[in-house]
Amino acid sequence: MLDGAARGVFNGKVIVHPGAQKTNAHLANHNLLLSKMAEIDTKPELTIDADDVRCAHGATVGQIDDAQMFYLRSRGIDEALATSLLTYAFAHDVIERIRVAPLRNALERTLFARLPHGDRIRELA
Repeated sequence: MLDGAARGVFNGKVIVHPGAQKTNAHLANHNLLLSKMAEIDTKPELTIDADDVRCAHGATVGQIDDAQMFYLRSRGIDEALATSLLTYAFAHDVIERIRVAPLRNALERTLFARLPHGDRIRELA
């Protein structure tokens, strides 16, 4: 998630060495731009030197979905809270996959602390 004039760079690479048959790898990079000035350069790569593998890579870059924003706004939620809710949902999708509970909980607390209306979102979550 990038806001303001932030710029991010992602350069990820999966390397499947010779003899690493039956490798199954997926590399993904998903980004949410929260301002018109924010920018991300993303370059997922695969280097495959084996025959019998399943590998994929991908990247997405987007802004808050207008239809989702409209839905929340049409139910009386102001723009700032709606933006924070949608941003929380984007981040929570990643945070909930973390298996180490203390780390997951710390990241969730940090997210609530940094989001505008974070206390209100914590009550709704």
